[in-house]
Amino acid sequence: MRAINLLPKDESAARRPVPIPIVAACVGFVVASAFLAFTYISASDKVQSDRTALRTAQAQYAAVPAPIAPPPVDAQLPVEQQARVTAISTALSQRVDWDRVLREISQVVPSDVWLLTLNASSPTATTPAEEAIGTKPSGIVLTGCTYSQDSVARFLARLSIVPDLSSVTLGSSTAGSAAGGGAGCPPGMVGFTLNGDIRLATAS
Repeated sequence: MRAINLLPKDESAARRPVPIPIVAACVGFVVASAFLAFTYISASDKVQSDRTALRTAQAQYAAVPAPIAPPPVDAQLPVEQQARVTAISTALSQRVDWDRVLREISQVVPSDVWLLTLNASSPTATTPAEEAIGTKPSGIVLTGCTYSQDSVARFLARLSIVPDLSSVTLGSSTAGSAAGGGAGCPPGMVGFTLNGDIRLATAS
């Protein structure tokens, strides 16, 4: 016959505790799983947020109107520019440094000559036809008084070397008498009139 054990089993062996390494491994697995799940959810939310921001930026870019094309270059612009340059060059070619002209004249006036009037006008450019017939730019007219015709000649010679004057000539020279001077001068003095041209400045 088969032997049967009728005694109760040892309950202490059934209640043996679970080893600590196994418990630690299970807890670590659970923590790692929770961390990976949290990381995945956070990354997924960030990706979704970035996609939403990208769609918003694309919609704003699409709403920006296209830039207006620049107008075509006007074919007349170079012609107008050249006309302006020509006008400026013409104006500069007719400029007169009056301070310099008057200073140069004052430096050559003899000590025995007195100027009564000095009339000057800006020169104007002459055309080839005017130059052919001897027409010159408008210039300067001097009237004054002195004691002799020699003084008039000396003043005329000095004016001829002034750089800003050209073609200086004697307009008139009237000798005075004891009763009265010539050309409104005091008695006994010589009144004279000298004419000259202003040289045109060179445009720079």
